[in-house]
Amino acid sequence: MIVQTSRFGPVEVNDDRVITFSKGLLGFSSYHQYVLIQPSEDSYFFWLQSIESPELAFVVTDPSLFIQGYEVPLKPDQMRELGLEDVAEAQVFVIVNKRGNVLTGNLQGPLVVHATSRIGEQLVLSDRRFHTRVPLLELNESISASA
Repeated sequence: MIVQTSRFGPVEVNDDRVITFSKGLLGFSSYHQYVLIQPSEDSYFFWLQSIESPELAFVVTDPSLFIQGYEVPLKPDQMRELGLEDVAEAQVFVIVNKRGNVLTGNLQGPLVVHATSRIGEQLVLSDRRFHTRVPLLELNESISASA
């Protein structure tokens, strides 16, 4: 399938790569289908691109690459909703924002995706250890100027 994007133009992706968030994402509940676009082979960051709106995309990453020991505490009912029999079947992403020269991750609102069925949900964690703007990476001057 061809996905229209405002950042990359038309992008071809396999139909089996579509992630469905039946509840949508926080603030975007009417958009349910997304794909992950990896800008380069060695990138730790992806674009979570809506296939329903070319302008709607989020930068996401796997938080375990930056935050040692970060785990999403999934409740049994959340696992059932996602069709997970084991937490190992889940991929976890967080939405990334840039604040000054720092990339931050929303650890309070992780995206949990069943790796096989591609069903996902954005959770809201009440654990006070998790925040919406946790520093992940400090950018150097040359990257910051071009971002």
